[in-house]
Parts: sequence; C-alpha cells; structure tokens
Amino acid sequence: MSAESRSERLQRLSEKARALPKVPGVYLMKDAEGRVLYVGKAVCLPDRVSSYFVPSADLGARKQPMLDWVVDVEVLECEAEWEALLLEARLVKDLHPRFNELLKDDKTFPYLAVTVREEFPGVYVTRNPSDERFAGARIFGPFTSVHALRSAITVMQRAFQFRTCDLAIRSDDPANRRFRPCLLHSIGQCTAPCANRVGPDRYRRDVDRFLRCLGSRRSVLVRELQGEMERASAERRFEDAAVLRDQVHALSKLDDRETRRGEEYDWQPELMVFAGDPAVGARSLQRTLGMDRTIRCMEAIDIAHLGGEETVASKVCFVDGKPFKDAYRRYRITTAGNDDYRAIREVVARRWKDAQEHRELLPDVLLIDGGLGQLHAALEALAEFPDRPAMVISLAKKEELIHVERESEPIRLARNNAGLRLCQAIRDEAHRFARRYHHVLRRNRTLGRE
Repeated sequence: MSAESRSERLQRLSEKARALPKVPGVYLMKDAEGRVLYVGKAVCLPDRVSSYFVPSADLGARKQPMLDWVVDVEVLECEAEWEALLLEARLVKDLHPRFNELLKDDKTFPYLAVTVREEFPGVYVTRNPSDERFAGARIFGPFTSVHALRSAITVMQRAFQFRTCDLAIRSDDPANRRFRPCLLHSIGQCTAPCANRVGPDRYRRDVDRFLRCLGSRRSVLVRELQGEMERASAERRFEDAAVLRDQVHALSKLDDRETRRGEEYDWQPELMVFAGDPAVGARSLQRTLGMDRTIRCMEAIDIAHLGGEETVASKVCFVDGKPFKDAYRRYRITTAGNDDYRAIREVVARRWKDAQEHRELLPDVLLIDGGLGQLHAALEALAEFPDRPAMVISLAKKEELIHVERESEPIRLARNNAGLRLCQAIRDEAHRFARRYHHVLRRNRTLGRE
C-alpha cells in the first residue's frame, strides 16, 4: 500500500475530527511512532480538532510545522469544560509534548490543596504543597496553568460553596456571631462558616462531595445526590433536601455557556472581556481613586437609544474582575426621550430603590458611561438614598478620562494602565448589554411585536 500524501493524510484526519462526539474533551496529536506531539482542550471536540486540518489553517510559527508530523488524533471525552481544563494541564505535565507552549522547565507548578484536617476545610491553589499549613491536606496536581486551575475551582465553588479564605475558623468561637461574611457569601459561592451560617457537619458533607466530584464522573455523583435528596425529603429533612437539590442543579449547569435564546433577547456567550489579571486591575484602580477598601464589586450603567426612541439602560456587575451575570439588569426608559442625564437619574434611582427593597449587595464602585454631566446626574439620584457606593466615577469615551466625585479635574491614565483597562472592560460590557436590548426593542417595533 502506497504511503499517504500530505493532502490525503490531512483529509483523513479532518474526516476523523468531524466524526468525533460533540462533547468537551482533550485531544492528543500523535506522530507515526505514537508519540504525543500536542495536547489541547476543547469545549466541542469536532469543532476544535477539525480546525487544525482545513487547508487555510494558520497555527502560528510554533505549531504550523506540527502538521507535517501528525498522523493520528486521540481524544479523551470529558463531562464538562472544567474537567477538560484540569485533564489538559495534567497531561501536558506528564507527557511533555513537543509543540505545547507551556514547556517543561524547572519552575514550580500549581497544586490544589484541600485542608481536610480542619473543622471547616478550605480549598487553595498553591505552588508550595509541602508548606506546613498543608500538612495532612489532600493534594491534587501538579497543573501547568494556574489560570485554568483557578477558573475550574471558581466554577466548582458555585456548586459546593467551600471557603477559599485564610481565616482560622472554629465553630465554638463566640466572635462568629458578630462576624460579617465576605462577598462570596452574598453571591452564593460560600456558606460562610466564619459567621455560623453553616454547621461543621453539613459543611464537611459539601467538601466531601467536592472531593468525590474531582475523583469520579459527574453523572455518577449527580445520581448519588439525587438519591440522597429523595431520602432526605422522605425523612422530612427538608432543609437538607433543598441543599442537595441546589447542588444537583449547580452540577448540571457547570458547562452551561449561557447559549439560551429568549423570545425577547439573546444571551451571548460570556467572553473574556478583561485580558489581564483582574486582581491587578482592581488594585491599580483602588490606588488611583485613593480608596481604603479593596475593590471587589463594580457595577456600570449605560444608556442606549436612537434619536430618543426605544431608550433603554443596562446595569452590569463584575465581581473580582469577572462578569456576574445574575446581577445584570436592563431597564426600559419611557420618560427621558433623548435626555441622557434624565435617563441616568431614573435608572440609578430605580436600581437603588430595588437594592433597598430587596436588600441587595451594593457595589464598591459605580461606573457611569459618560462624562462629568452623566456623573453629576447619577450623584443627584443617589443623594436621595442613605446607602450608596463607596465611590462613583464616570468614564468618557475617546479621551478615556475618569471623572471622580468631589474632584474638579479628571484623571488621565496611560492606555495600558490595568485599572483603566478594567474600567473599559466593564464599561464596554454595559454598552453591549444596553445596545442588545435596544436592538431587540427596535426589531420588535419594526415587526409589530409588543
């Protein structure tokens, strides 16, 4: 049998890739001797793997030569994207593929540590698992990408609500009754043992389920949790049953990419809107604004209309530099026309009235899209409420000047300043969200829909 030509080989690999199951997973590119050349991850295996073998594929200077060597592709299916992230990191560390950019030097790789000996175990990312604080802890890793590891843990924390803080927490500490939980409790990512919001037994069960989820198939764990939920309900332990129900629901949503389509508007996949380290951006902005408190929660408001028609507003929320979609809101403005200042006063007043009625978490920084006039309009609306953000600012387009309350001159930052880039990211997301709603209303009006 004659040897394959290069075009025949790539065509064969392309056909194999398109036939792969449409699930998340990890793919391994192999040469003629079975050596792994490259390890990658995919949200959808056929879409990602087949992109390597189209005639116009440009893999960059580093990976393009790989196409001369690849003769086979092996895949490992995963149940969620977070699982593919961790598996890819583990395989790159173990296999040392020739064409992976995260190469195999002597640097210290990140590990995942779960301090199971503590009354309330914590979950931590560390580069020094031999540290005495992790004595007796369950250690997972090493992983090649600390960003991928932290992203996976953030997703898992939504389901199991374990703590990631460094507090020394004991259930018999009387100070717990007066302790105020951190932001993670407010957004449903920690059960707050620091404030006696959860007992040690239930917290331990949640951590045990997290450990089982790391070491087993998610579908198996979901079936086990459903069985426990039904038993708890039959035994009239309704609070335990509700916790288990929420965990089952969260696990089923771990790989939900917000691709739902509604009749009124479309949800778009969450994008990486801030390309740097969000923590660095928040610290930089804190220094710029001269704030004493750490910036963890930011909200931004934007107005959208066309000649005063279909005027709408958006409110988006970032927590620790990342979009928190549960706190997104949209507003239809019917009294302002093309008066942006009036529209801002209306939406700020409505947002803070809702916050008071529903006891919502207030942001550390409120950002208004616009200049000094828009900032003053927001401050006028906030003057009617006793509770308000620690800082209110506005970000003007083109010049990208930051206007700050009680300051006569705007702040001009370098274009690569991390704090400015964080402000631009949340401003742009508010603009996208407002324009999306505005376009939906215009389309509905054109088509005669209500």
